[in-house]
Amino acid sequence: MNAPMRIVVTGGAGFIASNIVDRLLTDGHEVVVLDNFDPYYDPAQKRANIRLAQKNENYRLVEADVRDRAAVDRVFSDFSPEHVVHLAAKAGVRSSMADPASYVTVNELGGLNVLDACRQGGSIPMILASTSSAYGRAPAPFKESHPAVGPLSPYAASKRGAELMAHAYRDLYDSPIAILRFFTVYGPRGRPDMATWMFTEAIQAGKSIYMHGEDTERDFTFVDDIVDGVVGAMSWLTKTRGFDTFNLGRSDPYRVRTFIETLAKLLGREATIEVGTLQPGESRVTCADISHATDAFGYQPKISLEEGLARWVQWYEHSDESPLHRRAPRS
Repeated sequence: MNAPMRIVVTGGAGFIASNIVDRLLTDGHEVVVLDNFDPYYDPAQKRANIRLAQKNENYRLVEADVRDRAAVDRVFSDFSPEHVVHLAAKAGVRSSMADPASYVTVNELGGLNVLDACRQGGSIPMILASTSSAYGRAPAPFKESHPAVGPLSPYAASKRGAELMAHAYRDLYDSPIAILRFFTVYGPRGRPDMATWMFTEAIQAGKSIYMHGEDTERDFTFVDDIVDGVVGAMSWLTKTRGFDTFNLGRSDPYRVRTFIETLAKLLGREATIEVGTLQPGESRVTCADISHATDAFGYQPKISLEEGLARWVQWYEHSDESPLHRRAPRS
């Protein structure tokens, strides 16, 4: 993906997407972000995520909702994107149990609007962000060839539904699409409802952390490695105009207890852990088989857990983007 392109990134003010946007701008691309600044968590955090990008002359922001088909069509008409990275979604396993309807409308119907806009725009290549939760209780390590027929939450089911619609568009219209299943992403700009943020605040406050099972393991993957994978998948898609599903994880799961204890050490504090039981909607172990992505576009995660958590702590304690140090932008 050497030549500069005009790229639409949906949900581009969020955690993973804003990191992707920064990389695309660094690589010389023109980036149009579509984001509705949903109040699922503080929109001020999302504003902070994009503050640096907004200083780049190749950055455009459109405040709109992917559920609004007319707004999506206007973005495609006004900017004529050459590539689309679709990350706009409602996230969160537990929240989806309380409000499943909103997950269907955003993740499935919103995804359909973007998918169909790509078709109408002339089969624009599209990255579709998905999740390891699509595997349900499949045996680890998760392979893309697993049937993924048993999502354990409305969130997982809605993301799987978006995947299935992408398959239909490939069969009907030969749409070029790469589906990327992300595995337990953490790092700077992470959402406040995610484990890394909640663990950090609990440790800092001296509060207990409730861990869902002593032997729970997650394939923690640093956000920069995910960004590398997305850029690699975009290059693959540009060259092949194909259709495929790829895991993006570290393929090296850690016990959640190890994650917490490593984080506490970096914060210079002790962690108090209470052990409970696995919650509905959760898997005991997640682990990505990344061989398919490695073979297709050379995906190879580089950041160790220790280095990744150190970068997270540096961001949380010292970055202007962090809620601890957020400052109003200078005029």
